[in-house]
Amino acid sequence: MAESNKMKEMPVNKLMIQMGIPMILSMALQAVYNIVDSAFVGNMREGSEAALNALTLVFPVQMLMVAVGIGTGVGTNALLARTLGQGDSKKAAKAAGNSLFLGIVIYAVCLLFGICGVRTYISSQTVDPDVIAMGTDYLKICCVISFGIIFFSLFEKLLQATGRSLYSTIGQVVGAVVNIILDPIMIYGIGPVPEMGVKGAAYATVIGQVASAALLFVFHITLNKEFEHGVKYMKPDGRIIRQIYSIGLPAIIAQALMSTMVYVMNLILKFSPSAQTAYGLFYKVQQFVLFLAFGFRDAITPIIAFAYGMRSKKRIQDGIKYGLIYTIVLMIMGVAITEIFPGVFAALFNAGKSGEYFIGAMRIISISFIFAGINVAYQGIYQALDGGPESLVISLLRQLIVILPLAGIFSIFVRNGQMGGSLIWWAFPITEFIVCLVGYALLTRIRKNKVESLS
Repeated sequence: MAESNKMKEMPVNKLMIQMGIPMILSMALQAVYNIVDSAFVGNMREGSEAALNALTLVFPVQMLMVAVGIGTGVGTNALLARTLGQGDSKKAAKAAGNSLFLGIVIYAVCLLFGICGVRTYISSQTVDPDVIAMGTDYLKICCVISFGIIFFSLFEKLLQATGRSLYSTIGQVVGAVVNIILDPIMIYGIGPVPEMGVKGAAYATVIGQVASAALLFVFHITLNKEFEHGVKYMKPDGRIIRQIYSIGLPAIIAQALMSTMVYVMNLILKFSPSAQTAYGLFYKVQQFVLFLAFGFRDAITPIIAFAYGMRSKKRIQDGIKYGLIYTIVLMIMGVAITEIFPGVFAALFNAGKSGEYFIGAMRIISISFIFAGINVAYQGIYQALDGGPESLVISLLRQLIVILPLAGIFSIFVRNGQMGGSLIWWAFPITEFIVCLVGYALLTRIRKNKVESLS
């Protein structure tokens, strides 16, 4: 009741800050996960640059595994919350059980890829034998022990569906801390643990993920008492699975587009391993900044959706206004940090020969953060106002339709020596600016059709 009253009565600007800060912190923690591995690997005594390149090449598959796990979890979250709201505890138990069955299927696919497909995938992006060996070792471990990240994603959403999001955050913190502690021990070899290099980074990552998943499993079993648990509820039900993916598939597609974009960019940059490594490192820094916008988007969407359900034109308009203003402020801070301290980030990763590429990429691509943040906010607004197709259009334009052809065209000039290596990085701010104009047009149409007509 208190939560409902807050959503109805608290001024939107204050409500957005109150809801946004915890979500921003949670997303920032996720981004740190990826940065930590690269920072420790970049400071290995031997082969650090090849190792950084290897981590860049495996990143799209890691993102894809997360995309499928989170998308399945999002669908389960919505279905479970709705069935519990309807008082149908039996269907809720089936929804939770079927999500775990789907987790087993997803893990089986990842395991098969880890055993049979990893080397072929890495070899498609580079010919360097050291990078191929390191990338294969790292990715094979991540795929074979991927049940940690898959089931963490599912249990996280099961807890959020019953209003226990605090416990999912606790699990995430525990996993991140375990990863950070184990990274130097397993990469460099400290105490009785032998030096494992890139393999050590992979083991530290998956152990952290398994720790998170195990803790959330305990929380799920002991706290989610609104429905029954048991193997019998894991029996696949086609109707339940269709309902899960009718909601979760768009989320999977949106996340998978990010993975596709990074993989294709690695292919475009194949002419220069240093450029590949620089892009991979910058992408992780970029994630840290943009995850702030993603976190704030997760506050924008429920606030505007609640106001839309109330048919309150003023609260919707306030939600749009303050959502965009606060997002822009966050992104200006992100641009300032990356423009002022690119050398600090390069030193953190010990980027070596890739350092010059990395600093050049950071100075140019970070210009796009303001437009990218606005585009992310647009997507949150669209989703709140039943604008799923518009949100998908923005994702397709940002991560596929505009960026990849533009980067491909610019790379031709770079490879022919007609332009400096920086030209290719301009594809990012140009793309985000173009998409921002399209996003504004879509927002204007949605406001006219769905908001202005409200009393």
